[in-house]
Amino acid sequence: MADDRSREPFNKGNPVPGGGPPSGPEKKPLLPPAKAITPIPLKKPDPLPVKPGALPLRTATPIPRPAGSPGAGDEKRIKVVKVPPRSNERLASLDAYRGFIMLLLAAGGFGIAAFANIDAESPVWKIADRDVWQKIAFHFNHPAWRSNFLPSFLETTPAAQQTSEFLRFGVSFWDLIQPAFMFMVGVAMPFSNSRRWSDGQSAPLRFVHAMWRALALVLLGVFLYSLGDQRTNWIFPNVLAQIGLGYIFAYMLMPFRAWAQIAAIALILVAYWGLFKIDPPPAEYDYAAVNASVENGEVYEGKFAPAHNFDRRFLNMLRTLTDDEMKAHNIPMDARSWAPEPVRRWFFENNERFLFNGGGYQTLNFIPSIGTTLLGILCGQLLLSTAGKGRKFGVLLVGGAVCIALGLAMGEFACPIVKRIWTPSWVLFSGGYVIWMLALFYFLFDVLPLKVLAFPLAILGMNSLAVYLMGELLRTWTLEKVVEIHFSGILESIFGAEKLQADMFAPIIFPAATVFVFWLVCLWMYRRKIFVRL
Repeated sequence: MADDRSREPFNKGNPVPGGGPPSGPEKKPLLPPAKAITPIPLKKPDPLPVKPGALPLRTATPIPRPAGSPGAGDEKRIKVVKVPPRSNERLASLDAYRGFIMLLLAAGGFGIAAFANIDAESPVWKIADRDVWQKIAFHFNHPAWRSNFLPSFLETTPAAQQTSEFLRFGVSFWDLIQPAFMFMVGVAMPFSNSRRWSDGQSAPLRFVHAMWRALALVLLGVFLYSLGDQRTNWIFPNVLAQIGLGYIFAYMLMPFRAWAQIAAIALILVAYWGLFKIDPPPAEYDYAAVNASVENGEVYEGKFAPAHNFDRRFLNMLRTLTDDEMKAHNIPMDARSWAPEPVRRWFFENNERFLFNGGGYQTLNFIPSIGTTLLGILCGQLLLSTAGKGRKFGVLLVGGAVCIALGLAMGEFACPIVKRIWTPSWVLFSGGYVIWMLALFYFLFDVLPLKVLAFPLAILGMNSLAVYLMGELLRTWTLEKVVEIHFSGILESIFGAEKLQADMFAPIIFPAATVFVFWLVCLWMYRRKIFVRL
């Protein structure tokens, strides 16, 4: 029979070999007998509170560790990933601001400039004040060249002081439309990137999407500019093309800190200003050939021609010209020099030589306009932050004032403020005004309890691309085929047939009715949750 002594507790005594009784008295246990432990139910901890706009933590699969290494098998080790905030509520100010800009573009400025140009003898001026409308119309036209002017209340200052750029802080509102468009693209970028990140899109996928969006915007801009041409007109002054050319560069700068983005703006502006300083046109340069006039103030001491020189070379490479024409105008290359025959025939068959852009707009304008978009990114990241509403509003006000002051200083000491060629001083000068516009919309619709009043504009802002395309493609058709045919009776009942005459209020009433049709379309799209995006 097997010996079971080994099963006896060790502290019962010292067993004697051979199976005898233990020698000596029985020893007491060193420890008291263990009591049964009742397990205590653990309460699942509540999640840590996360401030609105803060970066929540997302846990991933526990990190496996090699066998034998310290902490191997420790399932408590987790990988912590910061996820950008995803706002549950849209900022009404952003949609309203965007909608306001789209409203003006789609309506063509509501025909205010055309109304002010009605003959002075027209009976309409017995009802309306022509002088007042002339002043209003100034803000619905692009100035001939310079983009800053002396405000009317300072016109009584001595003539010697009126030459100072620091007093010329007036601006045409119509000149601010394109900067506001580009600025709002930048404001929306942090929100869009945050939404895609929180949806789980990887960084490479987001970058590919940004590339696609940039390309689509450029092609849309070329398409819109070519509507009146026989062949594709590869030219890039359209606002969509300008946004697309600079979009990917602004996107790549978005992840950096604010100071790095500000440094990038400064570098872009200084470098672009240096381009004009180091490469001025020759003394015999024919400014009249590019529609520039000394009398109109469009020539600045032999500078500001490099951007045109670039277009003359680059844009003619996207055309098919004759050898004689190339030789006569000193054009080094056209599409035949680089494009395979099928590609050239499909896309670059335009035989019209590029001379100049009548409005003075240049392809290279997109370089300084990256600074405009970056200003928007900075403001978008501010609005996405956890700062209080009052602090955000204050930063927008101060930031706008700083930009305007720096723009005026650059206009005084470096380069003139010209929107048509997007001078570095214009980037800061216009940037200040569009930041102030954002501050106004933010104060009205996100600080004050007036969000409900933003709805009519937000309807357009949430479908801004659709509104812009309707204004570019369908404005005339909608006016002639919809408004004039189907709404004329309603308009006559409201305003009277006499008021709808061309020399009366028709230049204002019909564009307003046209954009109202666009608004109804956007309302239908909103109710059906249809949003046109790239």
